[in-house]
Amino acid sequence: MKIALISMEIIPGRPDLNMEHIRKKIEEAKAAGAETAVFPAFALSGKFLGSAFSQPAFLHDCMDYAQEIAHAAEGVTVLFGSIADEAERPVSDGRTLLRARDGVLTEIARRPLHTSSPFSPLTYALPDENVLIAVDAAPFPTPVHGAGLAALARKHRKAVVYVNALGVQDTGKTVYAFDGVCRVYRADGAPVLTSAPYEEGLTVVDTTQLTSLAPAVEETSIAPVYRTLRYAVRKFLERIHMERVVVGISGGIDSAVSAALYVDAIGADRVLLVNMPSRFNSETTKGLAARLAENLGCRSMIVPIEESVAYTAAQLSEIPIEGAAATPGEHLTISSFVRENMQARNRSGRVLSSIAAAWGAGFTCNGNKAECTVGYATLYGDLAGFLAALADLWKYQVYDLARYLNAEVYGREAIPQGIIDIVPSAELSDAQNVDEGKGDPIRYPYHDYLFRAFAEENRLPEDILRAYAKNTLEEYIGCAAGLVAAYFPTATDFIADLEHWWGLYTGMAVAKRIQSPPILSVSSHAYGADHPESQIGAYETRAYRKYKAKLLDF
Repeated sequence: MKIALISMEIIPGRPDLNMEHIRKKIEEAKAAGAETAVFPAFALSGKFLGSAFSQPAFLHDCMDYAQEIAHAAEGVTVLFGSIADEAERPVSDGRTLLRARDGVLTEIARRPLHTSSPFSPLTYALPDENVLIAVDAAPFPTPVHGAGLAALARKHRKAVVYVNALGVQDTGKTVYAFDGVCRVYRADGAPVLTSAPYEEGLTVVDTTQLTSLAPAVEETSIAPVYRTLRYAVRKFLERIHMERVVVGISGGIDSAVSAALYVDAIGADRVLLVNMPSRFNSETTKGLAARLAENLGCRSMIVPIEESVAYTAAQLSEIPIEGAAATPGEHLTISSFVRENMQARNRSGRVLSSIAAAWGAGFTCNGNKAECTVGYATLYGDLAGFLAALADLWKYQVYDLARYLNAEVYGREAIPQGIIDIVPSAELSDAQNVDEGKGDPIRYPYHDYLFRAFAEENRLPEDILRAYAKNTLEEYIGCAAGLVAAYFPTATDFIADLEHWWGLYTGMAVAKRIQSPPILSVSSHAYGADHPESQIGAYETRAYRKYKAKLLDF
């Protein structure tokens, strides 16, 4: 049998557009000689639909459009997924696989919308064929790759034909990319075909001629992350009808990678880079920012903020506080810490937002996942933006992406090596002078992995302290050997650091994450829909207190 595997971009919530797209693909499949055409799960409705799940009119429309697909399936069998129409309930909680041919529409598989397993495609065994169809809508990183499908083929002793959804969908707070990859495995689990990710297309497979595929070329772990980011950024901008982007650049690694990514995704002519130095920004980082803009070939501006920050600080200090509750001569005191945050808010709330409005653009949030984890960002400042494209990448991944962009994408030093080499620093005070080797309070070689244990592995302080007491912490969280002793000479130092960051992670950082821009998921553990949380604050378990007391007594 000749089966057409269809990779098509799914527009969530638009069954009318998806139906027209499906009809065109049916004609292409027929022209290619296919007897069966297979589309992804949710090909008609989309997967993340917000309140549309509870709108009977939308559910009914989906079934009406499904019937139109059945009439278009003339002389060919069409398998496609959609949201299930619940005949006796106004709310759908199911996903369905439909078979259409010559005007007849039949449901052939159904599953709940949400399952406990990350790998749960809708499956259907083709009658009189030794073939199992599996349709899915699994966002990156897809949990199947090869192992799950190969095991499925061996279990059922059938060839497996797998089609994943393509496109960008979101749950409001979290943005997901679907790679659209089609895969075929023989009954013995040997791979036969893997289509290119993030590309529309139609692939015809003859099930009587399934030749084993040559081993895939090994690539770095950051390569698929790059492809996902590039595709998702471009499609998300299309979705919200945003043609231009403003990126604030500091001469640091996060903003440099963000700038290079957007230029690669949408073109240098649609990106404006803005450097906003204060008196704390070194000539080193100002020079690196200028070199970055020149290397990327896009528009750039330099907008100093020292004068406006100083004016705001003086103005707020001089204007008296009035009212019955005020004391005579009461004024605000602008501390050095408040002044640091004023710089961040001046950059985003005043400069970037105004430039973006004037240029008809949106401005980006450049924060990484380590900063997001502990709230190392300023509300209404560098936490602002229309999309946080890097907020699901740990700092070490940002560096990996910088090197990948230079070596594999641009083929040259687009991101200056000096930006990769310089100590990470917000440069908000003399205590963060990069020329003196001073930087952020986060020690990324260790804290990246500690924070990852919190956020992605659901580890508690008692787990961390237990591993520390056994001298196995570095292996437990995956950081380099020797870092714990180098950073924390005593148990008191270690515990103080642990409690500081855990308190932020479960405290103020939660409030900041709630107010952050949408985050692009690349880990299946992104903050937002992947990471349910509540503002309940830190809690010390009894076991933690026991370990702590023992270590401090010792």
